[in-house]
Amino acid sequence: MATQKHGLARGLTNYGDMDFSLYLRRANAASMGYGKDPLSKPVIGIADTASGFNNCHRHVPEMIEAVKRGVLMTGGLPIVFPTISLGETFLNPTSMMYRNLMSMDSEEMIQAQPMDAAVMIGGCDKTLPAQLMGAANANIPIISLITGPQLTGHSEGERLGACTDCRRFWGKFRAGEIDQAGIDKIESRLVTTAGTCAVMGTASTMACITEALGMALPGTAAIPATHADRLRASEASGVQAVVLASSDKDNSLIPNRIITPKSVENALRVLLAIGGSTNAIIHLTAVAGRLGIPIPLTQLNILSDETPVLIDLKPTGEHYMEDLFKAGGLGVVLRELKHLLNLDCMTVTGQTLRERLEVEPEYVDRTVVRSLDDPIQPMGGLVSLFGSLAPKGAILKRSAADPKLFETEGRAVVFSSLEDLSLRIDDPALEVEENDILILQNAGPKSDAAMPEAGYLPIPKKLARAGVKDMVRISDARMSGTAFGTVVLHVSPEAAVGGTLALVESGDMISLDVDRRDLTLEVNEATLDERRRAWVPPPTPERGYAKLYVEHALQADSGADFDFLVGGSGAEIPRESH
Repeated sequence: MATQKHGLARGLTNYGDMDFSLYLRRANAASMGYGKDPLSKPVIGIADTASGFNNCHRHVPEMIEAVKRGVLMTGGLPIVFPTISLGETFLNPTSMMYRNLMSMDSEEMIQAQPMDAAVMIGGCDKTLPAQLMGAANANIPIISLITGPQLTGHSEGERLGACTDCRRFWGKFRAGEIDQAGIDKIESRLVTTAGTCAVMGTASTMACITEALGMALPGTAAIPATHADRLRASEASGVQAVVLASSDKDNSLIPNRIITPKSVENALRVLLAIGGSTNAIIHLTAVAGRLGIPIPLTQLNILSDETPVLIDLKPTGEHYMEDLFKAGGLGVVLRELKHLLNLDCMTVTGQTLRERLEVEPEYVDRTVVRSLDDPIQPMGGLVSLFGSLAPKGAILKRSAADPKLFETEGRAVVFSSLEDLSLRIDDPALEVEENDILILQNAGPKSDAAMPEAGYLPIPKKLARAGVKDMVRISDARMSGTAFGTVVLHVSPEAAVGGTLALVESGDMISLDVDRRDLTLEVNEATLDERRRAWVPPPTPERGYAKLYVEHALQADSGADFDFLVGGSGAEIPRESH
């Protein structure tokens, strides 16, 4: 009987005769041109997320070749396998709906195919969290290889980067400040290279979180997609994957030894310090949830009050991801936060975070990464809100919001769906004033919209043309990490399950107090009970993945993961773990 438990002998298909199973696998490997010698090598799976529908990943084939080179140099056998690819702007209704599906695809292919370690290549913003979710329970070492951000473009002397600048110019177009020819010119100059958005959007945020968790090689989060260092990082990831695959199996660095309550707290600290995307709290909650590690939104507030914003990047600041790379990368941020971090957390290098920071280069560009003594903002970029309108919480990116609106009482202007929003937002007859609060319902996880990045409601055109730049906007939707404004998101429970948000009517008064972390619907309980009795739940899909999604997706405060994939062990992030 064959007793090998590594390489292509790993996880044999059982036909009732395991020697036959191995014989048959070798025969089929031979049909692909493999000689017998490579079959005894450690097998490194390389997850290929290239797709003609994913512009962010168009350079993945080149990265794969570099990973393969690193694997071969170190004595391993690289085998590429495809997974689902999530290109944000090419998916309907939204890439968020397919994040959980990609996570299942990634997890199952890692577990089902014979590999001793894997390099997972991803970047576009739901891809990295999906891969981390899928990897969380893998019983082999995993290295995340980040595709990297785009380089900026230029137009008439102005530097441009997707997608903060695309939103800024679209706002100017809606306000009548630029004409059709002007917006057409901007459109052709916004996205000029491979890679993810050039700002601290969700993709870049998740890249930084992945590195902070210890799941990617040090210094790899900010490398531009087209830079030679990105290929060198790919090669190094292949090398390290073989090292991990060849290590003592009883002590191998599988993901659950890297993603721990303490490393998750580190990731939260980094999220707050970089002024990262609101989406990241949902994604990190889902990743941690796979290992039974809860992230209470109350904990986010505690950490946020202690963790300043240090990075001057759009949409919070002025610079771009390529500037962070030139400034020293995420390592600079980690050094600044060192006294707040859990330094004994392991990384895929086999070193602790402490050991990494002992050899981290000292160079830093202080125009991009501030010191703790001179932060961009004294408190973290995200804050969670609670109250009658959001009993289980909501999220505000305060680092990208207007402080003048942090204490607001306004009249609700309600849109019942995305279709209703599209139909009425620019209607000259819309009853709306600058001090009103725009409300979008039925855009949460279980809605037919599947939680799109629609929380950044456009300013009604008649107000935009009058010079209004920001308003309080509230929804159960998400917002792109590249967006900005006083936007309250992820209201939980959502409207589609009968949360309080579903009961709001135009004319109701709503109060927002960011300092008190309060979001209150000023309607008495008797009136709400009456509205609740009249509420009718939306129809549910009849078949397919949409049916599975609606039936099993959790609320935003639980990461919007599937209920049957959440882990059952682990511990809450310790308050004083550092």
